[in-house]
Amino acid sequence: MFKIFASFALLSTFLIFGVFKMEAVDNKNQYRYEMTVTQKGHELGKIVLELFPDKAPLHVHNFDSLVAAKFYDGTAFHRVIPGFMIQGGDPNSKDQPRDTWGYGQPNKQTKVKAEFNDTKHVRGILSAARSADPNSATSQFFIMHADSKHLDGQYTAYGKVASGLDVVDKIVNMPRDPKDNPLDKVEMTIKKIK
Repeated sequence: MFKIFASFALLSTFLIFGVFKMEAVDNKNQYRYEMTVTQKGHELGKIVLELFPDKAPLHVHNFDSLVAAKFYDGTAFHRVIPGFMIQGGDPNSKDQPRDTWGYGQPNKQTKVKAEFNDTKHVRGILSAARSADPNSATSQFFIMHADSKHLDGQYTAYGKVASGLDVVDKIVNMPRDPKDNPLDKVEMTIKKIK
């Protein structure tokens, strides 16, 4: 009888841990997104983003909600700085004058409280853009082109580029004006992938 009980307990433990492991993998895959980047109707490539719900759940939820609403479709990368980062996601960049790009519509968007974490701002990290107020993040984000340690613990990192760093390189090296805005609009469309 003891052998049957011991075998059952061992099998139950195996199944429970196996299920938890599968759930963790599935949960991770629920937060993957494909960004298609275009310029003048020509596709520059795709960037696959993987988000970190365990590090910044509020930011991940905000991004996920905006993607579901197709908020980012048609927005632009309005600030690109080689050796630093590319920034986008401002609703003004859809159809407002260029001099308003980067200023967003903070009174019309949900502000997300800072979730500083131990993720380092290294090449490929996705992080939340904000004003001087640490709790002012809305829709804008930036992707690191190079490591920038001075941002660690100051901005909320909530994802990374899983593939497509070559596209980040293309975007950051576009000809740009004195405000680091690409001369020709670089647009994005983002969809959730499984």
